[in-house]
Amino acid sequence: MNEEKKQRVVVIPGDEIGASGLKSGSGTYRRDGKVFAAQLGIRNVRGDFVNVIPLGGRYIPRSGDSVIGVVVEMGPSNWLVDINSPYPAPMHVSEVPWKVEFGDTARYLTIGDAILAKVLAVDEIKHVQVTMKEHGLRKLAGGQLVEISHSKVPRMIGKGGSMIALLKDATKCRIFVGQNGRVWLDGEQDNMMKATQAIKRIDEASQHFGLTEEIKKMLNFSGAVTPQGDKDGE
Repeated sequence: MNEEKKQRVVVIPGDEIGASGLKSGSGTYRRDGKVFAAQLGIRNVRGDFVNVIPLGGRYIPRSGDSVIGVVVEMGPSNWLVDINSPYPAPMHVSEVPWKVEFGDTARYLTIGDAILAKVLAVDEIKHVQVTMKEHGLRKLAGGQLVEISHSKVPRMIGKGGSMIALLKDATKCRIFVGQNGRVWLDGEQDNMMKATQAIKRIDEASQHFGLTEEIKKMLNFSGAVTPQGDKDGE
């Protein structure tokens, strides 16, 4: 069995999943020198670590995650951002790239605006803070949002960024993928429709073998895919 097939094995809690030399990663635990699944999901090996990518469930934010958020409330010195999580994510005016005067928040971001942000911190009681102050973080003007299961994000990106590169090359759309299961895309209307259909198919069929070839046929794409690196679809 090749490595790609090994990575798509569905496991249940208690399954032994760690081969010799592999370390315990996310969604796993170690006992008596062996690694076991701690949740229902897909076995995934990254480097020296074996992980379990959960099937379904709500996105649980982690510090450093790149996310796509939507502003849902405003205050005089902060915004409340929906990041597709059970936990609210406030963002203070000190965490945006603009100099915002007290009470002037609506001038920069208003309810319904989409943003590319990063989870700054998550404490032990799940208080979440997000930021837009790092390079590349921004307000996402225009375009549209598509929601997928956050557990399907690695498949949406693909090995070495291959799947997201295919979507970009075939549709000529700008595409960002948040680790919280939101995808933002912008381009010509027909191309956005094609990209949206492909994204939904990837979400539905993430465990299918030959999915990349299926998406190529779906998008009528036969060219070479431009390498993207192992990023989140930026």
